[in-house]
Amino acid sequence: MKQKIEQLVNWLQEQVKGAGLNGAIVGISGGIDSAVVAYLIKKAFPNDSMGVIMPCKSNPKDQEDAMLVVEGSGIKALTIDLTESHQLLFSQIQDQLKGIGELNEKSLTLGDANLRARLRMSTLYTVANNYGYLVIGTDNAAEWYTGYFTKYGDGGVDLVPLVHLTKGEVREMAEELGVPEPIITKSPSAGLWEGQTDENEMGTTYDTIDRYLNGEEIPEKDREIIERLHRRSEHKRNLAAHPPKF
Repeated sequence: MKQKIEQLVNWLQEQVKGAGLNGAIVGISGGIDSAVVAYLIKKAFPNDSMGVIMPCKSNPKDQEDAMLVVEGSGIKALTIDLTESHQLLFSQIQDQLKGIGELNEKSLTLGDANLRARLRMSTLYTVANNYGYLVIGTDNAAEWYTGYFTKYGDGGVDLVPLVHLTKGEVREMAEELGVPEPIITKSPSAGLWEGQTDENEMGTTYDTIDRYLNGEEIPEKDREIIERLHRRSEHKRNLAAHPPKF
């Protein structure tokens, strides 16, 4: 794992240098994946890395956990509360759709959650522009394969250093990097609504997805869920589709 960390740190440095930029930035959610990325970019760019905490109707505990990561890694940090911006924009969108009688009440929860993710992406890029940084994503192999990220939200990034690491490997890396124990043992959640957890939403567990990605046998029900999620999310892993040149 030490070697993987060194390789990722070198890769991040090469990518930023190749882009002609100064450093790297990550949104710190209080979860393990963003914690690992925060520690990695702090190692890669001791004086040119930043973590941005972006509460948006969030559980206060997530912000506390994010601060644990900031304190533990020593990364420079900025907190930008997006709650008011989100409420204003989302209510305006709803009002306009209601006005023409076409508001789909069933889609509100997902629309609310995806708008939060996309506001965070826009915020990260605005701050990154200020410093000349690349935006670093936090998706691991399980999330990337199943499409468990918001298109042009947390999926809207420049680099995805954890994309080949299973959730188990991310935990190993977190331990090696010295990420605080409460972050490592925390139940994975995107914090998109009250009581939301990644595994409940996906319908399977990270451990099962890890085993699938490693070519191990898993229950047929889980295999079907994982493969369905992969098929349905293919568009998220590609640039916008385009027709052939006519």
